[in-house]
Amino acid sequence: MRTGNRVEIAAACRQARALGIGPGMPLAQARAQVPGLDIRPADLAGDRAALRRLALRAARRWCPVVMADGEDGLLLDLTGTAHLFGGEGAMARRILRFLARAGFSARIAVADTIGAAHALARHTPGGLCPPGRQGEALAGLPIAALRIEPRAVELLHRLGVETIGALVAMPRAPLARRFGMTLVARIDQALGALPEPFDPLVPHEPILIVERFAEPIATPDAIAHWMGVLVARFAEALAQAGLGARHIELIADRVDGVPQCVPIGLARANRDPAHLLRLLTRRIEGIEPGYGIDALRLHLRRAEPLGAQAIVERLDEDAPPDLAPLVDTLATRIGMARMWRSRPVESDVPERSVARAGVLDPPARAAAPLRADDVRRLDQAGPPPVWHPDWPRPARLLLRPERVDDVIALLPDQPPRRFTWRGQSHRVVRADGPERIHGEWWRSRAETHSVRDYFRVEDEAGRRYWLFRRGDGERAVTGDLGWYLHGVFG
Repeated sequence: MRTGNRVEIAAACRQARALGIGPGMPLAQARAQVPGLDIRPADLAGDRAALRRLALRAARRWCPVVMADGEDGLLLDLTGTAHLFGGEGAMARRILRFLARAGFSARIAVADTIGAAHALARHTPGGLCPPGRQGEALAGLPIAALRIEPRAVELLHRLGVETIGALVAMPRAPLARRFGMTLVARIDQALGALPEPFDPLVPHEPILIVERFAEPIATPDAIAHWMGVLVARFAEALAQAGLGARHIELIADRVDGVPQCVPIGLARANRDPAHLLRLLTRRIEGIEPGYGIDALRLHLRRAEPLGAQAIVERLDEDAPPDLAPLVDTLATRIGMARMWRSRPVESDVPERSVARAGVLDPPARAAAPLRADDVRRLDQAGPPPVWHPDWPRPARLLLRPERVDDVIALLPDQPPRRFTWRGQSHRVVRADGPERIHGEWWRSRAETHSVRDYFRVEDEAGRRYWLFRRGDGERAVTGDLGWYLHGVFG
């Protein structure tokens, strides 16, 4: 962790602490003290996100009132919930076992006040503080445990005040005049004489819109009408939460207890009620009402933050078309898994030169501009294209090359005259090739001598195929001279 011009230790494991290395120590000093120390960059944002996830888990599992305490602690209000786990001690032991299974080392202290619990958890082995006895429990702890400013701690140390007990025994009026009311407030909050605000973390409840019917409905018109009502309320709830739906689910509860589920996936976060209703209406035929539907439920399964979006400022400027509604419409028919875009991959082997990309994935970022003295500026031609336009490739490339049988061909460079593919015989009337492609030896030793000779052929029916012979026809190490069909043109 960088502090000004100095890199400091943000956290240390038990073994490092045993060697005298702790948070706040300069990294250079730690390396000089322990050569070969395993140093990893601090991820403060990731730590805060993990702490928030843990707080949400605690709010749902142990007690509803949870608050983050600094960068490495949680405050739980056990009022009214400890008896559900067998008491405060049993609850604390249960939480510790859960954290140990999750890979966290932790200490838990239970006290009447936030200040006392904070101090005991960080400066003692933890445990239960008897009610009303927090003053005695805190007396021997250092004054830094009161969460006061470092400058105040340093000045109190100069005055000879080292422990909370010595600080509490001092008159309050001189302390307030010298250090301000913050120090006095921290003392009173820790001892329970002054209340301390508790700002709990409120977990977001999943959005669920339910409509129950006094009489079961069974007709498509009735289902479509109530779908419109549900979607309008659903879109309003999304807008209030600042979210856009990515996956929603409509569940129709039938009279016979057999629910009908209609899942809808969206390519981009959306909360437009007209678009959502359009997608759901197309799936009405998949709902079997049976003897009638008692209730309709609309669940939000996955969402993303959706805020204000930029618009085109000039009226004469053409805005790029939004393909998300079209993608959603097609996905309701054929499924999102069957929709993708092809992106080029730099590879000589054809099956590796193309990869699937999301339908709405943004294009690859342009390379950073070169410096004025960069030697690559001398290359006026620029980088070669990944897919070269002079090398025609079939419109449909098979996932894996398929072996063809009954091949008649002259070696070494002649195309096949006849071949059988998937049980059907083809007689070649036109052909072009070969195009030789070598294996990528830097990927696998097995491809060091691999050779493929590709041919574009056309049969009597006008169908065009892309075949290759494995091997150059001269050296056995290059291939077994087997023929394979790799793609189909047009």
